[in-house]
Amino acid sequence: MTVATDPRSLLYRPGQLDPDQARALVGATLKSCDDGELFLQFIASESFGFDDGRLKTCDYSREAGFGLRGLSGEMTGFAHANEISAAAIARAGETLTLLDPAQGSRAAPPVRTNRHLYTDASPLDAVPFAAKVALLEQIDAAARARDPRVAQVTASLSASWSVVEIVRADADAVMDVRPLVRLNVSIVAEQNGRRETGSFGMGGRWLYDRLFEPATWNRAIDEALAQALVNLESIAAPAGEMTVLLAPGWPGVLLHEAIGHGLEGDFNRKGTSAFSGRLGERVAAPGVTVVDDGSLVGRRGSLSVDDEGTPTQENVLIEDGILKGYIHDRLNARLMGVAPTGNGRRESYAHAPMPRMTNTFMRAGNDDPAELLSRMKNGIFAKSFGGGQVDITSGKFVFSCTEAYLVEDGKIGAPIKGATLIGDGPSVLTRVTGIGNDLALDEGIGVCGKGGQSVPAGVGQPTLLIAGLTVGGTG
Repeated sequence: MTVATDPRSLLYRPGQLDPDQARALVGATLKSCDDGELFLQFIASESFGFDDGRLKTCDYSREAGFGLRGLSGEMTGFAHANEISAAAIARAGETLTLLDPAQGSRAAPPVRTNRHLYTDASPLDAVPFAAKVALLEQIDAAARARDPRVAQVTASLSASWSVVEIVRADADAVMDVRPLVRLNVSIVAEQNGRRETGSFGMGGRWLYDRLFEPATWNRAIDEALAQALVNLESIAAPAGEMTVLLAPGWPGVLLHEAIGHGLEGDFNRKGTSAFSGRLGERVAAPGVTVVDDGSLVGRRGSLSVDDEGTPTQENVLIEDGILKGYIHDRLNARLMGVAPTGNGRRESYAHAPMPRMTNTFMRAGNDDPAELLSRMKNGIFAKSFGGGQVDITSGKFVFSCTEAYLVEDGKIGAPIKGATLIGDGPSVLTRVTGIGNDLALDEGIGVCGKGGQSVPAGVGQPTLLIAGLTVGGTG
């Protein structure tokens, strides 16, 4: 793909739509609304899958479209199409005539920013097709050469490049150009008829060049292989209530699911979250500070502006154990009488925005991770997680461990298989008894699902010692 010199030309084409027409259409179609916007998007994406020694999948797509949204009170009118033209937008605007006319004053437009958290360049153009396939071949060959127990290698490479413009009648249009790349390596190791898997991935809002550095992709191989070989030695996980030590970084996905979703504004406005109506209350142990920050440079969950045009920012949600705030899009912020937090996100032009997390993490504490381990008489050390699920209303969660170990008398022991962590978000925060000084963010692989929409997200945490979590095991 050859990208136009001016990314905006991918959204506006002569005879179809120009910026003045777009703004006039928004003004006409949203004149009776409290708020709303026209969201224009062009997106190009590609993915390569290498498995069993050969290229198995190679997908490439490009599309453009718009979403037109009007808000009146609590009502939302939304229409979208995969054609960017004045005629299509005018037809979509007919949908908004079904809304009741707004009764209150119009919402103020988003504040402006000139900040750019990532490059405008496209990762799809920077590296030739053959080089991408060659990288996956190298990874496959290098992984198989690492250890005779390697039975299968799966490697994938993907990238997207999205150009969005948010058009309002009461403010200048806001454009954002968003790159995203990701590399994943999965290895199956076999020994004495037993097969176990290990995986590792990385990515972010940058170009392919970092992923093509040998030190980078070799580390991915080493991490995936190490996990697979550890799991070959694993024993059945015990079950019961026990002390759990969580590793830094990716295990913050538990925080994201068990606590983060419960702090999204729509659930709290509707009173369906376990954290609803609890602002100013103690909801976590002293020392626990949880932050959502979409303004971190180059991170997978970061955005220069959210999908409503609001600049992202650092939002302190829990501070020293006290609930300080929720994350909001413009709709929920207006209805709850607070400022938007830069968390209005959508999967694409075909979806309406809603409050979503960006990069959600717990800040570091003062404890030495080795000292936290030494405090444990018996328990488990959870180093990595796979899937999980949570009930927003109760906060109850279940997470499966992909790499975990027994802990006995302050020392890490045998690896275990089949461990699941069971609990509920509100109470797990109160059971934190140690917070490491080693905050780490994840490697850039998170995908967050909500309301049928998926968006890239980041997580993180320091080493955490938690007393009394229920562990579901196989032993």
